[in-house]
Amino acid sequence: MFIYLFGQIVLNWTPSRMKNQKMKKIIVNYLVLVLLLCAGLDLVAQEEKAYAQRTYIHCGSLIDAVTEDVKKQVTLIIEGDQIIKIAEGYLAPENMVKLISLRDYTVMPGLMDMHVHIEHESSPKRYEELFRNDDAFVALKATQFCERTLMAGFTTVRDLGGSGVNVALRNAINRGYVRGPRIYTAEKAIATTGGHADPTNGVRSELRGDPGPVEGVVNSQEDAMKAVRQRYKNGADCIKITATGGVLSVAKDGSGPQFTMEELVGVIKTAKDYNMITAAHAHGKEGMKRAVLAGITSIEHGTLMDEEVMELMIERGTFYVPTLSAGKFVAEKAMIKDYYPAVVVPKALAIGPKIQETFSEAYQKGVKIAFGTDAGVSPHGDNGKEFVFMVEGGMSEMDAILSATRTSAELLRIDQERGMIKEGFYADIVAVKGNPLRDISLLTDVDFVMKDGIVYKQK
Repeated sequence: MFIYLFGQIVLNWTPSRMKNQKMKKIIVNYLVLVLLLCAGLDLVAQEEKAYAQRTYIHCGSLIDAVTEDVKKQVTLIIEGDQIIKIAEGYLAPENMVKLISLRDYTVMPGLMDMHVHIEHESSPKRYEELFRNDDAFVALKATQFCERTLMAGFTTVRDLGGSGVNVALRNAINRGYVRGPRIYTAEKAIATTGGHADPTNGVRSELRGDPGPVEGVVNSQEDAMKAVRQRYKNGADCIKITATGGVLSVAKDGSGPQFTMEELVGVIKTAKDYNMITAAHAHGKEGMKRAVLAGITSIEHGTLMDEEVMELMIERGTFYVPTLSAGKFVAEKAMIKDYYPAVVVPKALAIGPKIQETFSEAYQKGVKIAFGTDAGVSPHGDNGKEFVFMVEGGMSEMDAILSATRTSAELLRIDQERGMIKEGFYADIVAVKGNPLRDISLLTDVDFVMKDGIVYKQK
């Protein structure tokens, strides 16, 4: 119809001096032919695009995280951003379908890190930078941390404490402006006055002010509720609290409880109303115990966890995110003069070495463990070292991989779409050359990274 109308328009608008109707028809037919040819080329382009969206991946070995079996010689068929078929053997690709050969590789779901701080990275100038760097600079610098994390094979992360920059980074990555992992952000962590994550700790008196729920500092159940609602308003996906003191805050206590039960209930109940999971930074037993009893989703670090807390976590289904990388990093750097403020050093030396020991006990006890590094404390891009530390602590290689795939997806409540290589799931896929079940250190240098069906790295 469009072509016919176009022809009539041309006939009517042909210059009047062109009296020869035969010549007019020749011109019209020529133009129609051009239009048909263009339409045909467009259809071919669309067909090629459709085929180009389909990719076959030949997997030498496949850890799908659905089971603990390792499958051999498998073909994954990817269409767009999803896995549409998993077939035995190496299927021959159809015409114009892209083939990726990973026949010498072990293929796994995209890795997940449940505890990062994507906005910053430790250095002796870190505390000074809090005063000198504005949000625009922080965001631009953080783009390199995002890319490093993705290139390390981590297609999904949970950021447990930063600023509104977190939200902007998440959105920019989702829209394709920045290369990086999918971010689930807590935005600003919630603290009590003077507690770990009070942003004015260590600041001279005339600059401290009195931060409240808007800034993520609470001192009552009502404050706690408002702080959660403010995080929701700011665009957070989840909530983090600092249930005990911390190592790197400029404050003396690194393990004592810092929230009352009423405050914890205010946070967790309100977060549940907004369908957000919750995480509790916690080193000391009493703070952990209160958080678990109040219904927290995950305990982070858990350094001084004892058998009573472990049993309570198993009973309540609470996840444990150990962050062994951070413990080792702070203990090492605390030995360097002036790397940390003086008040931090004794905490780092006491807490850092203890985390792996606690992790070993929790694993043997049967606590549900999700993978997390605290990257930002330790360097971004080195996330894979956590696997080595977990295996050193007694965890099997398979369980370590599952902690960073299926279990982390369960923690985020996205296990119906990610965390496994399964038909109908999103195509987040990584691969290493060799067998990580024999040498877990292979996961410190991932060879292939696909996120949502797009290849970001292929050696």
